[in-house]
Amino acid sequence: MTRKKALVVRGGWEGHEPVKATELFVPFLRDNGYDVRIEESTGVYADAPEMAATDLVVQCVTMSEITHEQLSGLRTAVEAGTGFTGWHGGIADSFRASSDYLHLVGGQFATHPGKEPCERHGGAEDNFLPHTVTVTELGRTHPVTAGIEEFDLDTEQYWVLHDDLIDVLATTTHPARPWQPWHRPVTSPAVWTRRWGAGRIVVTTPGHSVDVLENPSVRTVIERGMLWATRTASAS
Repeated sequence: MTRKKALVVRGGWEGHEPVKATELFVPFLRDNGYDVRIEESTGVYADAPEMAATDLVVQCVTMSEITHEQLSGLRTAVEAGTGFTGWHGGIADSFRASSDYLHLVGGQFATHPGKEPCERHGGAEDNFLPHTVTVTELGRTHPVTAGIEEFDLDTEQYWVLHDDLIDVLATTTHPARPWQPWHRPVTSPAVWTRRWGAGRIVVTTPGHSVDVLENPSVRTVIERGMLWATRTASAS
């Protein structure tokens, strides 16, 4: 059987521990029949032959910048059938200056609401809030999330700006707390898929730190997302 090719691209803001986070999933990929190439920058996206031969891209690059040639290479590969997936800021908060990247992914991190001001002490935990991730009706039957019950996390809760082309598999709701300026609860997608040409995209917003990625539900969604996004026979 021909082995699949996975490309892990990592870098950007170190607060999301891109090396430790991606190394958590490399054994899963190898155990599931992937040859894994790891790159520490997005330069590989401009390598057309390499991208055309790649069945899955796993990206963990928060913020940072991407060149026109690199982004064009990524978009071309996904449109031709290369799968694209990632979690948290590594995919939903990448390349903030690029509207074409946002168009590809379909959703962009806007903020993670924080604790009440009197409970903040200047650390990352200021933005950790207990919240629930709820699987949607579509998500109950989708291969990425089927059988997963709603689950609770105490970590960053992403508020996402998004379009209507995404298929939302799970959501999380931001309550209207007294110290916040919004006046009613706001629901954001927490897991979504997107079809782009012949390619499949999966975005999972939980994943601020390795301990969140090790949550059984989060890890299962990410791993299933890798398998589902991988180039299908019809896109080969």
